Amino acid sequence: MKTRIMGFFGAVNQSCFGGDSYSYLCRSSVSSFCFNSSRTANQLDSLYVSDDDNNQALDFPGGKVTFSSQMRFISETGENRVPCYRVLDDNGEPIIGSNYEQLTKELAVKMYGNMVTLQMMDTIFYEAQRQGRISFYVTSLGEEAINIASAAALTPDDVVMPQYREPGVLLWRGFTLQEFANQCFGNKADYGKGRQMPIHYGSNKLNYFTVSSPIATQLPQAVGAAYSLKMDKKDACVVTYIGDGGTSEGDFHAALNFAAVMEAPVVFICRNNGWAISTHISEQFRSDGIVVKGQAYGIRSIRIDGNDALAVYCAIHAAREMAVSEQRPILVECLTYRVGHHSTSDDSTKYRPIEEIEYWKSARNPVNRYRKWVERNGWWSDEEDRELRSNVRKELLQVIQLAEKTDKHPVTELFADVYDAPPLNLQEQEKQLRETITRHPKDYPSSVPV
Repeated sequence: MKTRIMGFFGAVNQSCFGGDSYSYLCRSSVSSFCFNSSRTANQLDSLYVSDDDNNQALDFPGGKVTFSSQMRFISETGENRVPCYRVLDDNGEPIIGSNYEQLTKELAVKMYGNMVTLQMMDTIFYEAQRQGRISFYVTSLGEEAINIASAAALTPDDVVMPQYREPGVLLWRGFTLQEFANQCFGNKADYGKGRQMPIHYGSNKLNYFTVSSPIATQLPQAVGAAYSLKMDKKDACVVTYIGDGGTSEGDFHAALNFAAVMEAPVVFICRNNGWAISTHISEQFRSDGIVVKGQAYGIRSIRIDGNDALAVYCAIHAAREMAVSEQRPILVECLTYRVGHHSTSDDSTKYRPIEEIEYWKSARNPVNRYRKWVERNGWWSDEEDRELRSNVRKELLQVIQLAEKTDKHPVTELFADVYDAPPLNLQEQEKQLRETITRHPKDYPSSVPV
């Protein structure tokens, strides 16, 4: 088979990215074709073979280390970039010889339905924010496959510690569109009592920890939670998500080392979409993406096509099985692209070309690619698609209207649920807030009870 490459901000072996269309972003070439990332690992292993005739070794903590009479520095980069696991090509056709988990019709159709629902929810909620009906929103456009396919590969007992671009995981687990709307509008039905920014979802019932804005703080927390599952001998793991920008945080490195040393059953899923808000990955790190960082910490890792729902499902399914059965951490790097702006506070056209955005939105759309595969199996039709989209749109408009009309929590909720009896400083803050509202009633939203 002919070797092809695709420029994911540098060339990536197209065991993941097949197709001539990728010449658009191609920047350099590679010379090997491989579905298994172990090849690169073997190349690294060869650097540690001793060429000393005496074959002497140092019995050092962690294992024996052989000596070498040659002064040899390990290269900062591998000969080739780590290849990327892929199942479906751009047209939704399974790649010949690809190894993947077979999906039932029921599961496959449900995954597609959830991907469409997530896509439409993002579009309509984004428009609601632009209309001034909610204060903030973050979309997952372009990353629907990572959200839904990874969630489908887990069990309900697995604990999820998200970043802020994984609402699809919660959607898959049963969080209703009404519950999403209630949180974004911060009304009385919002489980967070209106204290959080929109999109900071959470559900104790669905084992989905509440989204926290500080970047990467969930990673070491995930390791601790995973170790507790290990101590309790639970048949479950913790799955945590992070973006490529978050890997520049110290918490990312602390978490990987913590997980490796404690052999915690945790799956780290990194959405490498090339941009940390406006910071390009070339300004984030010089390594071959995120996947190579796993080996440095002693963690089994894989790079996958994050826009291929089948590849994501299969890789996360396998990663979860290894994490639970072998009691070990796994790192999964998903190559993808954020088609939408970072948030409603961002205009990504200021730092990346519109042509780049449109290319990924059309040629590498994960929803369209997966739909083609489902249709080829005879499991989906244009009529069913139109009906699905019409029903989802109607429901979304209804839940927004209801959430908007639902009463807000009173001001007192700002100061509750932390202390049994509010301390003096909180009592003083509440007093000052009420005085401010009395002085400036027009500047205070009338929908919030005083």
